[in-house]
Amino acid sequence: MTIDEDLSLDATDATDAADAADALTIGRRVRQLRVARGMTLDDLASAVSRAPSQLSMIETGKREPKLSLLQTIARALGTTIDALLEAEPLDERATMEIALERAMKGQTFQSLGLAPFRIGKSVPDEVLKTLLALQGEIERLNDDRSATPEEARRANVDLRHLMRRQDNFFPELEAHAARILAAVEHPGGPLTQRTASDIAAHLGFSLHYVPDLPASTRSVADVRHGRLYLSSTIPAKGDSRTPVLQALASRILGHAEPTSYAVFLRQRVETNYLVGALMMPEAQVAPFLQDAKARRAISIEDLRDAYSVSYETAAHRFTNLATRHLDIPVHFLKVHESGTITKAYENDDVNFPADRFGSIEGQLCCRKWTSRVVFDIPDKFNPYYQYTDTGNGTYWCTARVESSSDGAHSVSVGVRFDDTKWFIGRETTNRGTSRHAVEVCCRRPPEQLESTWRHQAWPNVRTPRTLLATLPTGSFPGVDTTDLYEFLEAHAPG
Repeated sequence: MTIDEDLSLDATDATDAADAADALTIGRRVRQLRVARGMTLDDLASAVSRAPSQLSMIETGKREPKLSLLQTIARALGTTIDALLEAEPLDERATMEIALERAMKGQTFQSLGLAPFRIGKSVPDEVLKTLLALQGEIERLNDDRSATPEEARRANVDLRHLMRRQDNFFPELEAHAARILAAVEHPGGPLTQRTASDIAAHLGFSLHYVPDLPASTRSVADVRHGRLYLSSTIPAKGDSRTPVLQALASRILGHAEPTSYAVFLRQRVETNYLVGALMMPEAQVAPFLQDAKARRAISIEDLRDAYSVSYETAAHRFTNLATRHLDIPVHFLKVHESGTITKAYENDDVNFPADRFGSIEGQLCCRKWTSRVVFDIPDKFNPYYQYTDTGNGTYWCTARVESSSDGAHSVSVGVRFDDTKWFIGRETTNRGTSRHAVEVCCRRPPEQLESTWRHQAWPNVRTPRTLLATLPTGSFPGVDTTDLYEFLEAHAPG
């Protein structure tokens, strides 16, 4: 199941495609049986009292025979109607002819302006193989959906707008999580590694920790054999539950191979949301937060500690539930130590910097905003709180710095001034003023510094590696499929 309704296949199109495939297969099976019995087209036509041209159209799949005629053809060939509909497989030649017939009716041929042609007996098998190989390669190249940075930004913006419309709350995913936890009889509280293994077993997977997991993957699911491979080396600060649940989430949600970068991005968001809902169930977390609000003591740290998750996971989960269950609009920011915004969400009208497409990710966060100021705070043990005055009102934020393989990141959650009364840390005296929507706020240096150094400095820019390159191609962007398939082949049982 996916919550993207726009990706559903039109039922009429599916039925038409199935009917066309049946007509082609039945026609080729009639011809295969006729030739095997040494009958000419005229012989069979005479036996069923039909014109040879009519039977030729049936054999080439251009006409679907009525059931009564099909029964007559079956008797003439000394077989049954079931044999024509679903029996022995077609030979290699017939299989190739059907594949090419379908290809010629498909988008690839049509987009190239290639007119369908009759596949006669004189067309060599090698020609059919070559045409099918070329068609397959064109489809593969089309499937290598090379998303440009512009396309990625547009996809990010569309997804953020959807999240904002739904207050970052997806009831379908919450229901999925509740059903899975009920099936494994999770008693509540922090989800243990054993429970994660129970969820895997419930879904028909056994866990296998290996030292040679492909470098471009976090986990690999062998759907054929029901085996889930994970790295036997877990980072010192890693959570062993998360990769298991992330790998299983796509199976729970019934994700199909992504057809575009936008779908890939949507699936990733769904996966991360479901993992959070499994580790921090709505039925338990909502009352926990409602009680904290009643005590005017909401704290991301308390939520983190209650469910033994990372600060970022707790902050994400809070944004899922805050508006729906607490009636509190919120914003969330994850900012790299370089100042670049890597994740963002808001439904409280905070005005984050954005490019001309409306994308926040990739923009520089204001130097005066809590998410940047926190990097300069010596105390890394306690959370940092700050009120920030903006041209759109005053906001309060709580932030922390966390380390990762890509360097330090700050994670912050904030609310409008009127909602600060529900949170621990509202008494802070830290204040800042940000005009990040205005060029002169901090994206331009002070006038004195600029006049002194503008023509006397030439930095060697540390360009982000993804700035000039397109995003990785393929069905699963960034995954080396050769490594993936070689890994599965090496580890397959038997």
